[in-house]
Amino acid sequence: MTDAAGSDAAGGAIVRVRDLGTQAADELRSSSARSEVLAEFAPEHRVLGLPRAARMTPNGRVWRLGVLLLDADGMMYATGRVVRAERPARKSVTAESVRQQRAFRAAAVKGGIPEGETVNFDAVSIDLDELGRDGASGPLVLDPASGEVFVRWSPTQPDALTPLDAYLRDRADLLVHPPEGA
Repeated sequence: MTDAAGSDAAGGAIVRVRDLGTQAADELRSSSARSEVLAEFAPEHRVLGLPRAARMTPNGRVWRLGVLLLDADGMMYATGRVVRAERPARKSVTAESVRQQRAFRAAAVKGGIPEGETVNFDAVSIDLDELGRDGASGPLVLDPASGEVFVRWSPTQPDALTPLDAYLRDRADLLVHPPEGA
């Protein structure tokens, strides 16, 4: 249970996270930065006994900022899986992981996503209430003492933290001004 000071710090941090997300989205939108499709994957299943192919349903557009996805409203998601929409190809594949990647690519096209589009799926919405209550949500981590929010940019390294404002600024700048050859 947090004390009143900790609760105030968490509340202020959540407001800052929302503001930072909105500011970054405004900057990316105004600069016409490249966005990608956010989709929901529905695996192959049966409807009234008839097989229905796996497909991805588009849920909007997002900017991919490393471990975070950002939508036009400033809402953040933890980056899940990423594929490029591609028609199915009949190729002999021995690796299960390659076969699965091709199936995801085909599911994107089956869901109406144009070929060549980058598709993000299995992305989890960042729950700001959870961040304030538990100190973490997805890759965001709240320092209760300072009220500062950090991004854990490497899930395998617990101390791989950088302040959210600097992270969003740097990642948005990379989208607005991509390095030559990228």
